[in-house]
Amino acid sequence: MKKNAHPFRKKWGQNFLTDSNLLDRIVRTVEPKENDNILEIGPGDGSLTELIFPKVKQMVAVEIDPLLIKYLSVRSDLKGLNIIHGDILLQDIEDMPIQNPVRIVGNIPYNITSPIIFWLIEQLDFWDDAFIMMQKEVAQRLTANIGTKEYSRLSIVVGAYLNMEMCFKISPDVFRPKPKVESAIIRFTKNPSPIIPDNKYIKFNKIVKTAFSKRRKMLRNSLNDFDIPISIQEEIDFTRRPETLSIEEFAKLL
Repeated sequence: MKKNAHPFRKKWGQNFLTDSNLLDRIVRTVEPKENDNILEIGPGDGSLTELIFPKVKQMVAVEIDPLLIKYLSVRSDLKGLNIIHGDILLQDIEDMPIQNPVRIVGNIPYNITSPIIFWLIEQLDFWDDAFIMMQKEVAQRLTANIGTKEYSRLSIVVGAYLNMEMCFKISPDVFRPKPKVESAIIRFTKNPSPIIPDNKYIKFNKIVKTAFSKRRKMLRNSLNDFDIPISIQEEIDFTRRPETLSIEEFAKLL
């Protein structure tokens, strides 16, 4: 694809990686192996796809842009790649033309980062690990330590199901078009024993959301509308603020 030939769509958050050193670093970080089944979210012009595809057993790429679908489908070096035209949020890994569990890589639209992370949680049974590129500030919230300003509702709700590790940060200069923010790659793995049962997720999310919407208030004030036993309030110490509680302590409030 000729440089600057593609009409970039803002609504799809398109930013292509152009730096070969960075692409090689991503491949080294993912460490694709010959028996791997890879799902790529948003392959774009195939710059990362072409490096991973020859190294693995199977690969499927989900792309929403019909122009890019056409471009990828005629590339001789990607013959055998399964390409799905669609929105990843509307796809189920179980229904894709690939064996599962898969390993996931994705340079995703930053405006749907949270929905994609929650999609990963919904698809837990069908993947092993995921390497997702996102805005650096979101990555910092996901991997934040308790008591820091970045520690947030996202850190807790996602952390109840997934383990998160920041691999490395990325400059805007390696993208075309150049975004206004710095980026980072997060590796997600599954928590072997999810802290929150599925049937209590909605209540858990509501408690965490309420606590962090009143971040500067003590829990006894922010959560006074919830029927939390006095014994639990004393154990947790409801004079504390939400950013001081671990995921396990929030789970005790259910």
